[in-house]
Amino acid sequence: AVCCGAGWGGLTRSGSNSLTWVSRRSPSASAEAFAYVSKLLSQSKFDLLEEIVAKEVLHVLKEKVTSLPDNHKSALAADIDEIVYTSTGDISIYYDEKGRKFVNILMCFWYLTSANVPNETIRGASVFQVKLGDQNVETKQLLSANYEFQREFTQGVKPNWTIARIENPKLLEKYLGHLIFT
Repeated sequence: AVCCGAGWGGLTRSGSNSLTWVSRRSPSASAEAFAYVSKLLSQSKFDLLEEIVAKEVLHVLKEKVTSLPDNHKSALAADIDEIVYTSTGDISIYYDEKGRKFVNILMCFWYLTSANVPNETIRGASVFQVKLGDQNVETKQLLSANYEFQREFTQGVKPNWTIARIENPKLLEKYLGHLIFT
């Protein structure tokens, strides 16, 4: 897990099940948010995602994820300890027609999964065999996911972040095309 970028704080989940950007640097905050959301997504717990994921994104997610085979659903979940690399893909600041100010931060995550997804299903995925100590050798695949976090910075608005886009291209493209929401 790594930081969301120099000068940026981190994401954290508040008690109200929303994402809040904290002012201190937190090396694992964006990865924790990704792990939390990806786990709920893999379990089809869409009701718990209502305050975290944009409504239009959640609507399409419900439709698409429920049609996935169970092994693909399992592969959507990223365990925090299996996230091997995180980077900031893009940061944008813009104003809408009403003068409201928004910030979007695209985060890219690479994670290992032991979900049983056939290699031919995941075009371009890397496969690793992992052995820790006396444990049995475990085969893991390296997958990527992109989550775009969005927050309105207009004065007087609550400092909550939502997820405005989700991409899991290697995992979902065979069944759904790219799962991209904007």
